[in-house]
Amino acid sequence: MSTSARPGTQTGQETEMRRHELAGFLRSRRERITPEQVGLDRGRRRRTPGLRREEVAQLSAVGVTWYTWLEQARPIQVSAQVLDALARALLLDSGERTHLFALAATVDPAPGTPCPTVTPALRQMLERLEPFPACVQNSRYDILAYNSTYSVLMCDLDALPPGDRNCLWLAFTNDEWGQSLGNRDETRRLMVGKFRASMAEHLAEPPWKTLLGRLRAASPEFREIWEEHEVVAPTGDRTKRFVNSRVGQLSLAHTNLWLGPASGPRLVSYVPVDEESRRRLERLQASLPVPAPVPEPVPESEPVPESERASGSRSAPEAAPALV
Repeated sequence: MSTSARPGTQTGQETEMRRHELAGFLRSRRERITPEQVGLDRGRRRRTPGLRREEVAQLSAVGVTWYTWLEQARPIQVSAQVLDALARALLLDSGERTHLFALAATVDPAPGTPCPTVTPALRQMLERLEPFPACVQNSRYDILAYNSTYSVLMCDLDALPPGDRNCLWLAFTNDEWGQSLGNRDETRRLMVGKFRASMAEHLAEPPWKTLLGRLRAASPEFREIWEEHEVVAPTGDRTKRFVNSRVGQLSLAHTNLWLGPASGPRLVSYVPVDEESRRRLERLQASLPVPAPVPEPVPESEPVPESERASGSRSAPEAAPALV
């Protein structure tokens, strides 16, 4: 169960560093989740911030002692199946899940696993808001899910790698996204100020440090604003102006609906403030291709005609692009 590397070797040092990083990461994720978020009773005598270790062990179906050793950076090995269970129990988003498996030096068996924060009911809400653009973001500006209108509001999100679907990253590195912002300079400054304010609670967390490093390396404009050390508190509803490449200018009221603690994920919606913006949003949504319907499964007892078997006409059409 212990690592095979000898103490004192470079490999042994790296393995020990990974264990301590993994322990700290699991502890920080556990402490941010409230019992109510995972269907547990808070009770009257709770002193631990977030979940207890035994509660995480219960939710992920692992032993309490084993999970405690994992948070203590003991030299034990962890399987991909257990990491998958921990990722689900701790409600990790896609970036955090990737980081978890990277720290454990283990291949993720399901790298496309949806974020547990984005429930089927929440996805249905996003769809029902059409033609109003809406998405789910976390405090790091990662876009966790979105509806079809939001997917083309500022650029073609479906065409981007999932790792690049971050509003702050796109505002500074994607020309089409940046040009769609009606007040680009002011908006980018506000975003950087909010990001700095939010990062104060996440200074030691690798996903935050990774995003900051990417932005500093990719954008001189970001570096310049970042060095000014401005902070901006989260703001309430306000009107934003966009210039969409398909339908032109849009004036939309921006609203946040928090899905957990104030520093956690939120549903972001954009509602038109005038009739012209409403009509243009409807045209934008109507311009999108209609997703192909998912065919009903064919019962095993139903014979498939020879002509259809030969032509392949019963094969399902390609699935519509995912909303994440």
